[in-house]
Amino acid sequence: MASTQMLEAARILPEDDDQAILVGRVWSTEVGGPCVVLVRDRKLYDLTPVSATMAGLLETDNLVDTLHSEDLTFLGTLESFLDGSAGRLLAPVDLQAVKAAGVTFADSMLERVIEEQARGDSARAQEIRGRLEPVIGESLRGIQAGSEAAAKVKSLLQDMGMWSQYLEVGIGPDAEIFTKAQPMSSVGCGDQVGIHPISEWNNPEPEVVLAVRSDATIVGATLGNDVNLRDVEGRSALLLGKAKDNNASCALGPFIRLFDANFTLSDLEHVVVSLEVEGKDGFVMTGESPLQAISRKPADLVGQMLNRSHQYPDGAVLFLGTMFAPVKDRRGAGQGFTHEIGDRVEIGSPKLGRLVNWVDRCDACPEWSFGTRDLFRNLIQRGFGEGI
Repeated sequence: MASTQMLEAARILPEDDDQAILVGRVWSTEVGGPCVVLVRDRKLYDLTPVSATMAGLLETDNLVDTLHSEDLTFLGTLESFLDGSAGRLLAPVDLQAVKAAGVTFADSMLERVIEEQARGDSARAQEIRGRLEPVIGESLRGIQAGSEAAAKVKSLLQDMGMWSQYLEVGIGPDAEIFTKAQPMSSVGCGDQVGIHPISEWNNPEPEVVLAVRSDATIVGATLGNDVNLRDVEGRSALLLGKAKDNNASCALGPFIRLFDANFTLSDLEHVVVSLEVEGKDGFVMTGESPLQAISRKPADLVGQMLNRSHQYPDGAVLFLGTMFAPVKDRRGAGQGFTHEIGDRVEIGSPKLGRLVNWVDRCDACPEWSFGTRDLFRNLIQRGFGEGI
C-alpha cells in the first residue's frame, strides 16, 4: 500500500487553511476507532462528543457557530496522521449517500459520445473524436442544459443522426444522477484507488463534491475522484454500476470545507480544479478546468437529487461531474490515456486542498470491511451510542 508518509500537511490543505473551517474523519490509534475531527492550526480536534458521525454533525443547526464555541479535545497534529504515528485520514463522510451527476461538462459529454460510438474500444476513439469534435464540441460549449438553445442543438444533431443518450442527460431537462458508492465505502486522501482488473481503458475523474444536509441545504464541499472504466461503460451504459462502483473506486477528501463568510457557494462556483497524474514509467499528465464551465448550476443538481420525490435522511454528498476527459496518448499513438499500476493521482483546488491517491487493482487494494454495523458497535463500545 502506498505510504501516506509521502504527504505533507501544507501540501494537502487549502491555501488559506488559517481561515478555512475544515471537518473530516480519521482513524485514531489511541481511541481505536473513527473520529469526526476539526482541523485548526494544522492540528486535529475530536468532534465525536459533538456528533459521533459526520452525517449527524452536518445536520447540526448553526454548525459554524457551534464549532467556534466548543472546547474540544486535541487528537494530534495533522502530520502525525499523515505519517501514520497517530492513525490515518479517512474519507470525510460516513452515513451519507454517495451520489454523482454525470455528463455535466461539454468536454466530458463529447468523450461519453465517443465511448458509446467506439463501444469501449480505445483504438477507435481517436478517429471518432476527430470526426465528432468539430460538430458536437462547438455546438455544446456555452449551452445551458434544458434551455431553448439546447433544444435547438438537440434537433440539429438528431437531423444529423448524431444524437446520443449522453447528450440527452448532458443538455436535456433531466440530469443523470446515480449512486457512485455505498455509505462507508469511500477511501480517503493517501489511500489507494482501485481499477477493476478487467479494464484496459480507464481514467480518474476529478470533481468538486457537495456536502448536502437532509433538507437539501448545501453546507460545504470537498474533492473527489470518481474513478471510471471507459471500456466497460463504453460497451453499454447499462454497465454503469460495474464501471463506477468497485472496491476503492471512490476517493473523497482530504476534508470538507464548510461554507462561511470566507467561503460561500458563490465562491465555490468559481473554483478551478487541477489534475496531475504521475506514473512510475515517467508519464506525466496535467490539466486544469473551471467549475464555471458546468452546464447546470450546483443547486439545480442538488434539487434533482433531493426533493419531495426522493429523500436522504442521513444527508448526501454529490459529485458534480468531471471537467476532464484525459486523451493524452500513453501506450501508443492514438491509444489515449489509461491508468497504470502505481500512478500517483493528485486532484487539487486552492480553496479545497489536494486529494492524493495511488492506483492499484481493485482486488489488490485493501478490502472494504468496516461497514455501518461496525461503526455503530465501535461507537457504542466507546460510549457514544447517544450521539450517532
